[in-house]
Amino acid sequence: MDGKTAAIGRDDSWSMKVQPEVRAIEGYPVVLPCSFSHPNHTPHSSLLVEWRQGSTLLYHCTTHAGSPACEPAPHQDPRYRLEGNPREHDLSLRINSAALQDGGRYYCRVKLPGHKHASYEDKMGTLLRVEAPPRILSLSVEGSEESGFSALCEVEGSPLPDIQWISPDQLLKGVEVGWPLGQGSPSHHHTVSQLQNIHPGQQYTCSATNPLGREQATLYVLPPRREASPGTSTPPLLLLLSLSLGAKALLLGGLGVWVLQGRAPSGLSCR
Repeated sequence: MDGKTAAIGRDDSWSMKVQPEVRAIEGYPVVLPCSFSHPNHTPHSSLLVEWRQGSTLLYHCTTHAGSPACEPAPHQDPRYRLEGNPREHDLSLRINSAALQDGGRYYCRVKLPGHKHASYEDKMGTLLRVEAPPRILSLSVEGSEESGFSALCEVEGSPLPDIQWISPDQLLKGVEVGWPLGQGSPSHHHTVSQLQNIHPGQQYTCSATNPLGREQATLYVLPPRREASPGTSTPPLLLLLSLSLGAKALLLGGLGVWVLQGRAPSGLSCR
């Protein structure tokens, strides 16, 4: 992808070059390129380098005369470090183990102490897109025998996964219900699909797909147990959760248990 050049401030002898957009895969490092030029800056000049995500300052370091390194601020998050050499006008930032929440717009800034109009920043910034294969975060059942049972499938991924519900012999239509109540703020990397009117004695598969892969989880809903005779014990009935993987999807696995005894509490979750 071609870079772009932005002259910032009133001194047109400055220029800064960044990438308009950078893509990363979750869990892998990514580098955000940034370089600058200014005729008054020499390899021996001091300077201050800053990177921010939106309005949040993520990284800053300072070079000093006679020192080859750019010294990070105290308590700097070690996930961030300069990939480039500021003395060679390279301010590129490396982010180790990119996460979905790292996505957003980043801005590179440089300051030259002792020079007029000494602070410059790229105004357009670099858009970082972090991509991840689908992950099924939870599969749960809610409702009662009186009101009916529904299955909820909570999924994370980028691009946002497409969710399908499958029974052994047909595709079923789910309803997107957004972010689960009580579990933080909505995110464009998360979605929850609800399958209504599920029936004991059946199995239902939640399948999440995006360009990076596919993941599936299957519920086996067993009928509620009958009331035991006095003095006898009846083993609990189980709802089993299994996960199957598509190409390039991350390996996950789990087993959940749900007991149906007449009335089931709402919001039972198998994680």
